[in-house]
Amino acid sequence: MSTLAPSPAPSPAARPTGARIGTPAVGRGVSATYLKLELRRFFRNRRTLIFSLVMPPAFFLIFGTASDYTTQKAGNGNVTAWILVSMALYGALLTATSGGASVSVERAQGWTRQLRLTPLRSWAYVVTKITATMALGAVSVLITVGVGLALGKAHMPFYAWILAPLIAWAGSIVFAAFGLFMGYLLPSENVMQILGPVLALLSFAGGLFFPLGDGWFADVAKVMPTYGLAELTRAPLGDGFSGWAVVNVVAWAVVFSLGAAWRFRKDTARV
Repeated sequence: MSTLAPSPAPSPAARPTGARIGTPAVGRGVSATYLKLELRRFFRNRRTLIFSLVMPPAFFLIFGTASDYTTQKAGNGNVTAWILVSMALYGALLTATSGGASVSVERAQGWTRQLRLTPLRSWAYVVTKITATMALGAVSVLITVGVGLALGKAHMPFYAWILAPLIAWAGSIVFAAFGLFMGYLLPSENVMQILGPVLALLSFAGGLFFPLGDGWFADVAKVMPTYGLAELTRAPLGDGFSGWAVVNVVAWAVVFSLGAAWRFRKDTARV
């Protein structure tokens, strides 16, 4: 599995002036202008769009549309639907992680330092980054599910078509925090080379790509940060979810958020 490359920071000529970025929507909080800039950067980056919007549905078409999968049951749906929602979640995680990790490139290029010279508050920078990332993640999920719906081979209850994509998208915010943590922790030249294989490995180990069954591997999978999200996302298919899945999601959300906050404070404390 591959992953996204962080969007490059705007060139000095393309960057808005400090006064413009610092013009907040409310008080000195989130800037609507800066949010528009982030969204524009995401949607103009071809490599980002390919990995976010093309790869997840392509993986579904490659791995999830075999004739046997359309007839095999998976909860209240078929295996094709099981793979569809899994790929929708993977696309959301891919987008969220890369969007958060893009701070590494921006730090290296001096973009975050320039932002600190504007009235834009540090927390508003993080909120804007996550908001833009989640917006692109929503598009990724919708396109993947839309391809599955249009193809007509995925079968699941009507409510699952709504709840599973919604859970996949909302849950991906955990990996936006993960991306931020890694973006502040790792050097820019290595961040995505590391996170790409790591995210694929976590998805594999957490049971995102195939049913876990029983045995030691299933036990190990329960501590992976992808395990709880995978189980919750597929719950509308009729498989249900365990209390441990909720604990897993909450625990890793806390770990990644605290890690991101710790590194963020150290970064913004620099002169």
